[in-house]
Amino acid sequence: MSNPETSVLPAFLAALATGRLEVIDLTTPLSSSTPALRLPEPFANLIDFRLEEVSAYNEPGPFWRHNNIHTGEHIGTHLDAPVHWVTGRDGDDVSQIPVRRLIGPAAVLDLTDEVAADPDHLLTIAEIEAWEQRHGRLTEGTWLLLRTGWESRGGSETEFLNADDTGSHTPGLAVDCARWLATERDITGLGVETVGVDAGLAGGFDPAFPVHHYFLGNDKYGLTSLRNLGRLPAVGAMLVVSPLPIVGGTGSPSRVLAVLERDGAA
Repeated sequence: MSNPETSVLPAFLAALATGRLEVIDLTTPLSSSTPALRLPEPFANLIDFRLEEVSAYNEPGPFWRHNNIHTGEHIGTHLDAPVHWVTGRDGDDVSQIPVRRLIGPAAVLDLTDEVAADPDHLLTIAEIEAWEQRHGRLTEGTWLLLRTGWESRGGSETEFLNADDTGSHTPGLAVDCARWLATERDITGLGVETVGVDAGLAGGFDPAFPVHHYFLGNDKYGLTSLRNLGRLPAVGAMLVVSPLPIVGGTGSPSRVLAVLERDGAA
């Protein structure tokens, strides 16, 4: 047994209890109005989230209230598992993802100015290397989180998807950047504020949807529809991702939490 005087867990729990450690929810609340991906014909779309009442302190259930849940796997804040994409078809489903990989350091790269100027902005290798010059190389097990300011559009699906006749205009990664991150940095995954981990126009890239193609094909994961990234430091926070362990699932709505030391903590 571990020595109580040197054990890490009691100190961690005490820091939570005293407020020295702060827990920040990065999850978009899930409801029937949560913005969702809309694929053009002839592609099929997932069903939207909705609750179906079964009982509510009434004859079907006089002492309780409960509902059935109807939802697609990739709705709201959700995790993409490797098996979601053709390049990861032999990889893990969401129930098989090692739990140790669902907890790790968070690195936040701020692109709010670039995206405000151009909603189609694509992250480049040079931008990541510049970030690493300031904050250090992306370490093993890191979740790279892109702060773009896109969460401010979350109250309107029209603004969130930002689509016109040419497609959906949302930020993402350049093709070579997606390949480089997937193969040259031992990160766990990518987290974004937008509806999907790829840029809105990525269906026209080569390969199409390069983050899905390279990340899921290299046993890395994706997180979407995050919020509150502006409350995190560039480095120093811990990310906790909690998907449902759906057997055979290609992804799952997830609660995503960040843990960090409060400003001024000793």
